[in-house]
Amino acid sequence: MADDIHVRLCLQEIVKLDLEAKAIIQDIRQEANTMEKLDDFNAKGRQKISDLRVKIADLERLGLEQESSIDKDEILMNVESLRQKLSRTVSSLRQACLITKLEIDKLAKEQLLNGVSTFRRRNQGNKETLVKTSSNITESLMGLNQLMAEQVKQSELNVTTLVSSSEVVSDTQDEFHTMGGHIQHSQRLLTKYGRREFTDRLLILLALIFFFATVLYIVKKRLWPV
Repeated sequence: MADDIHVRLCLQEIVKLDLEAKAIIQDIRQEANTMEKLDDFNAKGRQKISDLRVKIADLERLGLEQESSIDKDEILMNVESLRQKLSRTVSSLRQACLITKLEIDKLAKEQLLNGVSTFRRRNQGNKETLVKTSSNITESLMGLNQLMAEQVKQSELNVTTLVSSSEVVSDTQDEFHTMGGHIQHSQRLLTKYGRREFTDRLLILLALIFFFATVLYIVKKRLWPV
């Protein structure tokens, strides 16, 4: 009975952590508009995933300790399903971070280009000022070229990652549809263990009633023998 309680608590914690990890991925896509925010959300997401791995391992251990082979197989099947879903969550987190980083880098490049354009308009018509600041403009353009070259290299690396994770996009969409099924499966397990706990308590109560009835019968026979 104690193992059943532990299984229920472990399942509840897994469902909670999974929902929290999904929420962090949504926050990355919607709110991470700077590298500082992206790094913060990414760290939180990795921590949730780490906690999920630990809890799933705990559930597997509890499943292996079950005396009933039916309960054991049911829990281990649920563990395998949870690990597959965790793998998709990890891929979704990486993809969200990658896409968000590309968007932040693109915005930074646009701001740099706008800064150079504004600088040129501000100094247009003033030849002396243009001569004095030409070196600064050249350095800015060199810095821009270097940044663009680095972005090209980064994009080449990211293309490989995006190609390898192309299936993750459809898996992520399907995951929200199947998520309700996993939660319902976990709820059935929790309900089953709740009924078993009630049955165990009822059996214990009946055993106590029988025990006290037997004691009263023996006392009665000894004090008032027929």
